[in-house]
Amino acid sequence: MSRKLIFVVAGLLLLAVALAACAGQPGQPGPAGPQGPVGAQGPEGPQGPAGPSGAEYVGSATCSQCHEALYTTFMNSGHPWKLTKVVDGQAPTYPFTAIAELPAGYSWKDISYVIGGYKWKARFMDQQGYIITDEPGKTGNADYLNQYNFANPIVGKQAGWVKYNSGKEKLPYNCGTCHTTGYSAWPPDSHQDDMPGIVGTWQEAGIQCEACHGPGSLHAANPHGIRMEVERSPDLCGDCHDRGAQETVDAKGGFIEHHEQYEELFQSKHITLDCVLCHDPHAGVEQLRQAGKQTTRTKCESCHFKEAQYQDSAVHPAVAACIDCHMPFVGKSAWGDAAKFTGDVRTHLMAIDPKQIDQFYTVTAADGTAKDFSLSQVGLNFACRQCHVEGGSATVKTDAELIEKATGYHNTP
Repeated sequence: MSRKLIFVVAGLLLLAVALAACAGQPGQPGPAGPQGPVGAQGPEGPQGPAGPSGAEYVGSATCSQCHEALYTTFMNSGHPWKLTKVVDGQAPTYPFTAIAELPAGYSWKDISYVIGGYKWKARFMDQQGYIITDEPGKTGNADYLNQYNFANPIVGKQAGWVKYNSGKEKLPYNCGTCHTTGYSAWPPDSHQDDMPGIVGTWQEAGIQCEACHGPGSLHAANPHGIRMEVERSPDLCGDCHDRGAQETVDAKGGFIEHHEQYEELFQSKHITLDCVLCHDPHAGVEQLRQAGKQTTRTKCESCHFKEAQYQDSAVHPAVAACIDCHMPFVGKSAWGDAAKFTGDVRTHLMAIDPKQIDQFYTVTAADGTAKDFSLSQVGLNFACRQCHVEGGSATVKTDAELIEKATGYHNTP
């Protein structure tokens, strides 16, 4: 390069530097121009792990393929038998009971579903899905016997028929929320099996695995990658084991109405406990009782050891367990004897008020209708008079005698 050219280039560079030094601050950016055309779609990215959304029901039989032992235990509990479909006109087979006869005028080919049937009682649905309340093709007979109660030696009752909404015309079955798995009431005019008497639809009859654990298709496809739901909160049990308002315990005919265990627990400090701390939800209670095993996972004495150590009676500890006094049969599902203060469902109220004799009170609404409710504690009628009553197993006691004995019963001397 010639010396003259070098001087020219150097001069231009110096001029550029000088001009840059004299330049002012940049102005505000101008308005954005119109958006250009969309480019071609790029390649699809890697697939992420599947989440719990989008899972579908697969049925308890699918669960049994991997969880055979647990499934066998569960199928001997009461939950799966809340509702059972009749197949090919054959009577369902239950673990510990058998339905020996049907409502008058019906055969098994006339029955679509059996409601219950596991322990306490059984009701029946016709081929249109309506609860049977009268003879075939008839209505209005208020004395028609349509509910079959199994024998109950505690109440002193043999198996037999009683009335349930007898004579009513086309009584719909609207109990799917708590008697089935995967229940849906949407759309409003949906009917299981296209039976007009059934309100809503479901995936499986009865309370099956997925009723508590959620739909299992994703878990079944990827057992190690997708875990099933395990809900230990008593609120899950409370979805069905109550009658709507936990602040009160509904009563009728001298007993607490059945399925109110959550409402009863809500009245006491025991509401802080998870139901599964005492109960194995897969085993239930009845099959453990049938096997002569302890029906709860823990005992009252585990917490209340001081009360168990001292009782102001030489007889009671030998003839009665804690639950005989603190969880008496205040509820009724099928049979009950109000005169002997004995139903067929144990209460979960548990705390005894030694100054309280009666169990129930009545509330009268502004329109004159009356409704019975249970007090929050167990009264001495049910705590004591299941034995200390005329015809009972112990000496009849007056109210004053019961109050005197119950006051300070567990206090150490």
